[in-house]
Amino acid sequence: MNDKAPLRARAEIDLAALRANVRTLLARAGGAQLMAVVKSDAYGHGAVPCARAALEAGATWLGTATPQEALALRAAGLGGRIMCWLWTPGGPWREAIEADIDVSVSGTWALREAVDAARAAGRTARIQLKADTGLGRNGCLPADWPELIAGARSAEDAGDVRITGLWSHFACADEPGHPSIAAQLNAFHDMLAYAEKAGVRPEVRHIANSPATLTVPESHFDLVRTGIAVYGLSPSPELGVPADYGLRPVMTLAASLALVKQAPAGHGVSYGHHYTTPTGTTLGLVPVGYADGIPRHASGRGPVLVDGRIRTVAGRVAMDQFVVDLEGDRPGPGSEAVLFGPGDRGEPGAEDWAVAAGTIAYEIVTRIGARVPRVHLHATDATDATDVTAGPRYDTVVAGTGTGTGHEGNGTAG
Repeated sequence: MNDKAPLRARAEIDLAALRANVRTLLARAGGAQLMAVVKSDAYGHGAVPCARAALEAGATWLGTATPQEALALRAAGLGGRIMCWLWTPGGPWREAIEADIDVSVSGTWALREAVDAARAAGRTARIQLKADTGLGRNGCLPADWPELIAGARSAEDAGDVRITGLWSHFACADEPGHPSIAAQLNAFHDMLAYAEKAGVRPEVRHIANSPATLTVPESHFDLVRTGIAVYGLSPSPELGVPADYGLRPVMTLAASLALVKQAPAGHGVSYGHHYTTPTGTTLGLVPVGYADGIPRHASGRGPVLVDGRIRTVAGRVAMDQFVVDLEGDRPGPGSEAVLFGPGDRGEPGAEDWAVAAGTIAYEIVTRIGARVPRVHLHATDATDATDVTAGPRYDTVVAGTGTGTGHEGNGTAG
């Protein structure tokens, strides 16, 4: 597609920026391999096109939370190493093993299901053992680690599994200097040492997520798992803005004004009349709302660029729309309202919406709903070496989330 479609709303996804981000992160990884995490539809950016772009830029692994997400990547024709880690009893173990997906195991029940599925498939399962070094979510606690290691080694000797990885996940890597970072690294070293003494010879050891990749080089080991940073967003305002790390936001969210009208002073705006026009003014109707992922908690605070100026959501965000006070300006219906993007035109960033809603930028991009089409720019890397901010080239339009075909959540990985 070569021209901009007159869409109600669109999320433009700059794949050239994504590839540049992956290369930047690889340069920071100190020789470690890089896993691009594309869970949750690539944090709302479209899993299949983003996964392809990340691999083109040098990522050697893809990561998902659920096995269904991993299987969807395989169904779309993506090869190479894919790992998934969020399993529940009765999950599609056999399908994942037959698709050559690395499956994460955090307890003996999961090991049993992986072994049974491997035997049923007549294949050796590739498993990665996850250690709970202090996050307290998924993963095997130190007290249970010897039992899991013994069971996995026995299954490996029997030819049912191959232990390809040992891994863990940080709780507070986005808080520089937090004492848990060193404590978790020490625990991980201890659990690695125990496993390796028991004969485990993993291909990869990994604990670093996006913030640790950027700020904790001693955590890089053999592989770093980068999620939010791949999409050009900072893992935490405490770490700095994306540009501080050479990253560029990948998503721009925009809509077309549905209506511009003159309103008198004292006119109530949106449900509850939490905003009343202080003087005679013009109001602009932005046709997206919380059904599209616009946070209702940003009512009265969310920033929007319209007609070259930053406006603020006037009153409540409704299900399908919200209003901005244009203060007498008169852009025509169909004029662009930019909610967030990389900032080239002075538009807000996803972090600005996170502040307005009292949340994190991860949630802002990931929650953008399926009825907002993803428009993928620069689907080939021909422009990467020149200027990723050059005029947009709309290679593909995706109606919905874009996980299905090639025509197209805090913590970053695990």
